Amino acid sequence: MTSRRSKSQSQPESQPESQPQAQPQAQPESQPESQPESQPANRSVSPNQPTASNRAALATVFLVVMIDLLGFGIVLPLLPFYAKEFAATPLTIGLLYSVYSFMQLIFSPLWGGLSDRIGRRPIMLLSTFGASMAYLLFGFAETLGILFLSRILAGGMGGNISTAQAYIADVTTKEDRARGMGLIGAAFGIGFVIGPASATLMIHPAFHSFIGSLGAEQLAVWMSDHRFALPGFFASFLSLCSFLMVMLKLPETVAVQRGAGLGEVIGLGIGTRTGARMNTGTSARPITRTSARAGVFTLRFWRRLLDTTETSNGIPLLLLLMIAFFLLSFGESSLYSAFPLFASELLNLTAEQVGVQFFFIGIIAVVIQGFLIKPLTNRFPEERIFMVGNGLMVIGLAVIPLAGSMTQLAVALSVMAIGKSLNTPTMTSLISQQANESDVGAVMGTAQGLSGLGRMIGPSWGGAMFALAYAIPFVATAAIVSGTIWIGYRLVRASTDSGHE
Repeated sequence: MTSRRSKSQSQPESQPESQPQAQPQAQPESQPESQPESQPANRSVSPNQPTASNRAALATVFLVVMIDLLGFGIVLPLLPFYAKEFAATPLTIGLLYSVYSFMQLIFSPLWGGLSDRIGRRPIMLLSTFGASMAYLLFGFAETLGILFLSRILAGGMGGNISTAQAYIADVTTKEDRARGMGLIGAAFGIGFVIGPASATLMIHPAFHSFIGSLGAEQLAVWMSDHRFALPGFFASFLSLCSFLMVMLKLPETVAVQRGAGLGEVIGLGIGTRTGARMNTGTSARPITRTSARAGVFTLRFWRRLLDTTETSNGIPLLLLLMIAFFLLSFGESSLYSAFPLFASELLNLTAEQVGVQFFFIGIIAVVIQGFLIKPLTNRFPEERIFMVGNGLMVIGLAVIPLAGSMTQLAVALSVMAIGKSLNTPTMTSLISQQANESDVGAVMGTAQGLSGLGRMIGPSWGGAMFALAYAIPFVATAAIVSGTIWIGYRLVRASTDSGHE
């Protein structure tokens, strides 16, 4: 594996080589390489050290993300039914989903880059509060325009996942990184298991009758007349709880030194803020002026990003991982439209039976990413787990059209879900390891933006291909996603060549 890391800014020799550092050629010689040693650190969480405070911070991040995703899981399945209340067409309903992913594509890199400058806490506070306001709009929506506005705001404020991933990268070692990233996947699984079930309960007439039987008859009538308001308000309350947890419980992991504006993050070259991950007992290493002024939407940012990552046969590994993130998100999201159509038209499954399938997918994600990923990464290299996960996901996608019963369908989906649960935490871990220390937030945000692009394209692709033939969306998508197996192979080879295994 070829590396372009700077020896002058490398970590101690005991640190694994797979942690890339900033490239000195990209920094003006006049820039200082470190803070004055007399400057104390001002945080209680030490990066890359398995301390009790780090474990507490990880638990807090997990709870923040899980609670926020519970709200997301409540609102998401109700969206098409709510839109139909305003006579929305199928195309309009599709746009309601796509506009969210589009806003994430634009804003996730921006929030990630900003978190490198002003800290993780402010961005997580902003995103969780923004999500709360978006769900409040969802509950109050009386027109289709307000419903669209709620989705636009939710997508634009969706910086909590990438910032949480950057936070995890700040407080975990290389060995524990995949397990930390797996917590995000487990939170997703819990959110998509409990969220839809909670939504179903809150809109069910029996629940409204139960509320009326407790003496709150006017509330029960209001709930029946505004079926989708209560889920929106409850989701808003959950995101507000996440906001309070970040504000009261989550310590900062980025040392903020001097003021900067939003312009430097989006590439306008405005502001002089520098920041770095903070180390207890050591001075914080600053982000150089060159780094701070290279916004995520500039050519300089991408050149420096790819120049300072490791390579395989001249191809930057970070670029390969970004491509894999897009392809895997595209493959997964293509199921959102194609799978329910296949289950309904070919196997005559009801909406409840389809929901059970998604329930089991969520359970698999919780078990693997929450409990099994650490022992697996202790035994096998992350690159191999990533490659195997990609292979299982491709196989699961390809055999879905062969299913002739609900049981066979469950087996195919389980294979795909196991693969997805293996490749997601290892992929995000590997991406964070390839990022410069000063750009972790920007890199994770960019990765989430590309993932959003895949989720924006995938559902439309799946529906269009199903209209041609029921097997095409699964087989063709599996063929496209199979490119990630080659990417995994390149990563394994690069790791082997550099002696990391």
